[in-house]
Amino acid sequence: MLTANDPSLHSWIQIPPTSDFQIQNLPFGIFQAKDRDPRVGVAIGEYVLDVYVLTQHGLFDMLDVEDPTVFHKPYLNEFMALGRTIWRQVRCRISELLRTDNPEIRDNRELMAECLLIQKDVQMLMPVLVPNYTDFYSSMEHATNVGSMFRDPANALLPNWKHLPVGYHGRASSIIPSGVPIRRPQGQTKPADADAPVFGPTKQLDFELEVAFITGQPTELGTSLTTLEAEEYIFGLVLFNDWSARDIQAWEYVPLGPFLAKNFASSISPWVVTLDALEPFRVPGPVQEPRVLPYLEFSGNKNLNINLEVSLQGPGLPEEVVICRSNFRHMYWNMNQQLAHHTINGCNIEVGDLYASGTISGPTPDSYGSMLELTWRGTNPLQFPNNTERKFLQDGDIVTMRGYAEKNGIRVGFGEVRTEILPSI
Repeated sequence: MLTANDPSLHSWIQIPPTSDFQIQNLPFGIFQAKDRDPRVGVAIGEYVLDVYVLTQHGLFDMLDVEDPTVFHKPYLNEFMALGRTIWRQVRCRISELLRTDNPEIRDNRELMAECLLIQKDVQMLMPVLVPNYTDFYSSMEHATNVGSMFRDPANALLPNWKHLPVGYHGRASSIIPSGVPIRRPQGQTKPADADAPVFGPTKQLDFELEVAFITGQPTELGTSLTTLEAEEYIFGLVLFNDWSARDIQAWEYVPLGPFLAKNFASSISPWVVTLDALEPFRVPGPVQEPRVLPYLEFSGNKNLNINLEVSLQGPGLPEEVVICRSNFRHMYWNMNQQLAHHTINGCNIEVGDLYASGTISGPTPDSYGSMLELTWRGTNPLQFPNNTERKFLQDGDIVTMRGYAEKNGIRVGFGEVRTEILPSI
């Protein structure tokens, strides 16, 4: 077991047991404060720990970090590029500094005031510069629901689905952090009763509940990774909202798949939870039948038991309402398989690449990870108090996604990704 994951550890910082940011977590992000420019921070309780300040006081001198300015950058990319050995050294050292019995920061009031800032007083930014973005389609429940809805329920899954992790390349430039609003996209749609397409704002704006992993090491063009090697390249995970315009998607997706229905925005949570911090929450995944090809075979537990929920607030709703509860453990294809498949043809990966899971739906209607499924394409609207309903999302709605893993009384969470929908221009 990694030392930093020890469930017996406690911090000299008072942290409520319901906090996502226990000492066993220590996720990385990029923050900006009034008196300092963007830089690397670590979440601990209600605070942000300024990692660059620690280096300036010599607290990382024993580590193999040759250039401490990697922590004084507007993205995590340069830190991630140092590799998994350094990721672990840094996280373990921060854990050591925050433990109850360590006086290095605890007994230095000036240093404590300099390196600890209250989270609500800082602005969280995009954690990584994303050069490439891939979106998978790896929840069997979601794929089955969509196939049943749009095709034949008896043949909901396409013939290739259980043989490879289906995915497509998305738009990296429109990925935004939590708190940044989106505008309702416009595009072509083809109403069922119309002879020709029309142009205008989407009438079927939707969220997709996803989790994404980020690679922290590159590969050379023409090389590939095995499922065993994949974890050496995965830095950590974020919550991911893959915004979708269903009516635009329905008209444009044949023959080449998603385009304008997806590329207008995707939202991510600002804290990157390291793969190491999630190690205690590994669980078996679904049985994969038929047997996969040899390059997709793997050993051990590769799925993660992460509780997920989506809440909605907006016009006509008296308060924030949870509309979906799901779990990342439901994924049919795991991250190791996704990365191995992505590179099997020699496709190179880069530091900061983002790989989203696809919509995460569970086996019950309340665990469906999109409005498309929750309302079954609008035919069964969600009902709220005051005779309010939703078939799809409205202007002024705020969608919030949260996620956390919990075991032995230890909670490792992601915080939230929260986004407001603005009207089209």
